[in-house]
Formats: sequence, C-alpha cells, structure tokens
Amino acid sequence: MLDYFLSAAATLLVVIDPIGLAPLFLGVTQDFTKAERRLVAWRSSVIALAILAVFAAVGAPLLAALGITLPAFRIAGGLLLFFISYEMVFSKRAERTHAVTAEGESARRSHLLYTSVFPLAIPLMAGPGAITAMILLAGEARGDLLRLGGLFAITFAVVASCLAVYLAAGRMNKLLGVTGNAILSRLLGVILAALAVQFVIDGIRDAFLT
Repeated sequence: MLDYFLSAAATLLVVIDPIGLAPLFLGVTQDFTKAERRLVAWRSSVIALAILAVFAAVGAPLLAALGITLPAFRIAGGLLLFFISYEMVFSKRAERTHAVTAEGESARRSHLLYTSVFPLAIPLMAGPGAITAMILLAGEARGDLLRLGGLFAITFAVVASCLAVYLAAGRMNKLLGVTGNAILSRLLGVILAALAVQFVIDGIRDAFLT
C-alpha cells in the first residue's frame, strides 16, 4: 500500500512538475493584472483537478468507447501546445489580450476563462502525460477504495502545490520588469515548442510500438 502511494506521488510530481510550471504560467499570463493572474491560477487548478479525477474514474473505458488511443491523445496535446508556443514567441497572445481589453469587460472575462482552461489546465497541468499516469495508477488500484482515495488525495496535493507556485509567481513577475518579461515570454515559447514537439514524437513512437 505504501509503495503504491509513494509511486503515485512521485509519478504525478514528475509528470506535472509544479515548479517547472511557474515560468510557463508567467509567460501565458504576462499581460494580466495581479488579481486576474490570481483568478486564473485558481480556475486552472480547479479545472485540472476535476479533469484528472474524471480520467482516474472513467478515463480508460471512455477513451476506449470513443476509439481514441493514448498516443493519439498525446499527439493532439502536442499540436495544441505548439500553437500556444508560436503565439508566445511572436507576441500574438499579448496582442490578443490588448484587443480583448479594448472590447470590454465581458470579453475580458471570457478571455480569462479561456486561458484558465487552455493552455494552463489543459495540456500543461492535466496534459497527456498526467492523464495517462492517472489512468494507469487507477488501474493499478484494482478497485481498492483505499488506494483510489489515496490517489485522489495525492492528486489534490500535487495540484494544490501548482496553485501555490502560481500564486507566488507574481513576485517573480515584479522582479523581471517589462523587458525581463518580454525576454522570458519568448524564451519560454521556444521551450514550450520543444515540449510540444516531444509530445508529438512520443505519441508517434508509442503508436508504432503498440
């Protein structure tokens, strides 16, 4: 039992990587206010937790019923992530944020909700790797309610650590300033593009191996 919990905690921490998400969160929310960044952090964390919990409960039969394989899911996540990285490198996200602000408060709220869902909740937090890990860990529990309860508790703790990192990221934003944020956004965009390509490569490789 203890080995299962330790394995689940280590797997989710490595796959989700809360510390590694901090700079990505800053890059995606570069032009948001402090209050907006806090709202996006809470929303994305709640959404990611709900997605991971659902996939732990019914993920395997759901994907099987839809005829979707895990490699296909990984490739799709990589392609979507690559689109976000393109926007970060060429400042398209900042341009859209300013345009949305000019359209009014309602459009601004919609944009905040959109950012909370994509790319923060999906695929950065509840990405193909995390979803796959949840499905596999839930399968290893073999219907044991205690193990499943422990898995959900561990998932909650990992997502909570992501939230804590997001909320603390604002301090880094102040230290960087306008120029530092502009440089960081483009640098992280390149890193995010590489991560997206890796998702696609892993998905293609797994598709041919299975």
